[in-house]
Amino acid sequence: MKCPFCRKKQETKVIDSREVKSGRAVRRRRECLKCQERFTTYEDVEIVRLTIIKRDGSKEEYNRGKIEEGIRRALKKRPVDEEHIDQLLNKIEYEVRSKEKRAMTSREIGRIIMDKLRDVDDVAFIRFASVYKSIGSANSFSKVIQDLMKK
Repeated sequence: MKCPFCRKKQETKVIDSREVKSGRAVRRRRECLKCQERFTTYEDVEIVRLTIIKRDGSKEEYNRGKIEEGIRRALKKRPVDEEHIDQLLNKIEYEVRSKEKRAMTSREIGRIIMDKLRDVDDVAFIRFASVYKSIGSANSFSKVIQDLMKK
């Protein structure tokens, strides 16, 4: 590690370390062993590009914005504040990324979203499920609601 003060590549000692960005990065407080100056470094996880395989077989790059749009649409006019929405998005993205795959199907991501939404708001879950599962009839809709009630 190069000290930003003495500009020498020296050994440093870590004084303090903590997670930031909801666990996606580490903040370290360091001290240069030569000049004794202290400085902070941040270590972010390098994210591999993720390809999404759509139902029709086409592929596109993972886009958190599309997931956020779908979740916000499902949660529209529901009693869920911005902080919970951000936490939900972070949990979903963490689970998607933790699979450590280079490609995932849109169905896999949809299942992850539904599992997380079920815990947040039943109505939002049903709204999302109606689009995700392409529910086209009242009977199908009723079955989704019954499944929700069982869990």
